[in-house]
Amino acid sequence: MKFGVIVEKDEDGYFVASVPELLGCHTQAKTLDEVMKRIKEAIQAWLEAERPKSHGRTELVGVQFKEAQAE
Repeated sequence: MKFGVIVEKDEDGYFVASVPELLGCHTQAKTLDEVMKRIKEAIQAWLEAERPKSHGRTELVGVQFKEAQAE
C-alpha cells in the first residue's frame, strides 16, 4: 500500500511527518532520513492496530505555498 506523507520542519529543527489518510499517524526526528524510517514504522503499526476496512482513498497530488497578508 502507498500513502502520501507530509513532512514539515518545526521551529526547533525537527522534521515532523504525518499521513493525512491515517488519523493520528505521525512521528518526528532530528534528520530527514530518520523521520522517513520512523513514519514507515508508524504506518505499519497503525495498520496492524486499526486493520482498516477498504474505502475510497485520496491521492496526494502536490503542495503549493501561497502568501497572504492579514489586514
